[in-house]
Amino acid sequence: MDILGLNLEAAGQGLKRKDFSSVELTKSYLARIKKLDGKIGAYLSVTEQLALAQAESADKQISEGQQKGLTGLPLGIKDVILQEGVKCTGGSKILDNYVATYDATVVKKLKDQGAVMLGKLNLDEFAMGSSTENSAFKKTKNPWALDRVPGGSSGGSAAAVAADMCLATLGSDTGGSIRQPAAFCGVVGLKPTYGTVSRYGLMPMTSSLDQIGPLAKTVRDSAILYNAIAGQDANDSTTFKSNPIEISELDKDIKGMKIGVPKEYFIDGMDSEIRKAIESAVKQYEKLGAKIMDVSLPLSKYALAVYYITASSEISSNIAKYDGIRYGQSAQDGSKDLMAVYMKSRAAGLGSEVKRRIMMGTYALSAGYYDQYYNQAQKVRTLIHKEFDDVFKKVDILLSPTTPSTAFKIGEKFEDPLLMYLSDIYTVPANIGGICAISVPCGFAKGLPIGMQLMGRPFAEKTILNAANIYEQATDWHEMTAKLD
Repeated sequence: MDILGLNLEAAGQGLKRKDFSSVELTKSYLARIKKLDGKIGAYLSVTEQLALAQAESADKQISEGQQKGLTGLPLGIKDVILQEGVKCTGGSKILDNYVATYDATVVKKLKDQGAVMLGKLNLDEFAMGSSTENSAFKKTKNPWALDRVPGGSSGGSAAAVAADMCLATLGSDTGGSIRQPAAFCGVVGLKPTYGTVSRYGLMPMTSSLDQIGPLAKTVRDSAILYNAIAGQDANDSTTFKSNPIEISELDKDIKGMKIGVPKEYFIDGMDSEIRKAIESAVKQYEKLGAKIMDVSLPLSKYALAVYYITASSEISSNIAKYDGIRYGQSAQDGSKDLMAVYMKSRAAGLGSEVKRRIMMGTYALSAGYYDQYYNQAQKVRTLIHKEFDDVFKKVDILLSPTTPSTAFKIGEKFEDPLLMYLSDIYTVPANIGGICAISVPCGFAKGLPIGMQLMGRPFAEKTILNAANIYEQATDWHEMTAKLD
């Protein structure tokens, strides 16, 4: 049996049947990482001894009939989510030696469910980027084509799943950082509704937009992982109570489901192969009994501008603590001038994209420009919320491309920030609107994966997972794997 080819659900069943042990499964993934990660660059650190100890404990639990939902299943964690006793860099030099002193709520929940932690995954520095080229440590490569980016900022998370270097991972999504890399790497990525998953222990980028979510091989796997991490948390006042999703209910037929296709998402410049793949997916949904409706979201064209003003403004505040005194490495050089220490530490420890966004945000929040930029952005954000509320009175879900192109070449957009930002043009609105969204594989263009995005009203994770699962069962795109051996 090729245990590395199994998905999360199948591996859990195999452990329950005792077809293999968690130690065997974990050793297989550790060997795979050692063999392939030198050319993929998905992991920033591999916690081998911890993983083997957790696997041994899991096997004991299974033998005693105490198997939980994730017992013995090897996972990876984006390196912006804290794991006690493990280095957490956020992809930044300024935190090169930081070791987390506590578990993020989602990590604690995974541990409580018996998961095995393989290591921490690469990302754009402090989750700022769309290609994982902004990491201070390495550039992650796309398993489908090593000269292409895996997307970002959760590029390491998506690449690890696509390259079979773990069963599933956790990423974070602020403007598409789960869905865009999921599309580029041909895996499933779920951005839950804001507030359904605790952000306690997530290094904040944009606190009003950040959301932790799963990247996995199948829709059902993403639902299993979502169930494990969702729920109210006393440490995060923005969280809500949530009921677990019954995995069997995701097989319910979707006859009569109303699916809206926003005309604004089919813009000039979209790759023609992506357009064809999405049109084919729409036809597939019609065959499955769904009712397709054309809808309009005219304010969506402003979402990217609203996002970058909002995000940069919150970044300028959230990143202020990394000053070499309170947090982060200090570049004192014997200086007794506190301001000089701040400036030297931040200049040496923060990358160019982080500095760019800090400056943009500080400018937008300054006394002379707050009303002109930040305040106006929040007004438009409210209107985008309302626009989504109105359209969801007519349809159950929205369908669109996840990205306007397939994975681009490494270095192709690195020197042009605006061109890079446009990679998130379809994903950003869901974050601005506070709704849930998922990306699932729906085709290929010149050997590179294409992703389809389904968006649902707030707290409608079950609806979008149901629609995504039924589509997945009717197609075989999720079964395609990158050839790396």
